[in-house]
Amino acid sequence: MAFDLDDLDPRQKKPQPRNLDALNIADLEEYAAVLKDELQRVEGKIKAKQSHAAAAASLFKK
Repeated sequence: MAFDLDDLDPRQKKPQPRNLDALNIADLEEYAAVLKDELQRVEGKIKAKQSHAAAAASLFKK
């Protein structure tokens, strides 16, 4: 019996967008600050991974 490799990958549902209509101005500002912090964290991780990949590439080019 053959199996599909797609069955091995966990299925992750995309998170639903938050309902912004229910939030007041202060809550929206707080939510925006949280999102900005998360974006900075993600961008930092991207830079670290790019640096790591560049270092590995330069090691194997020699």
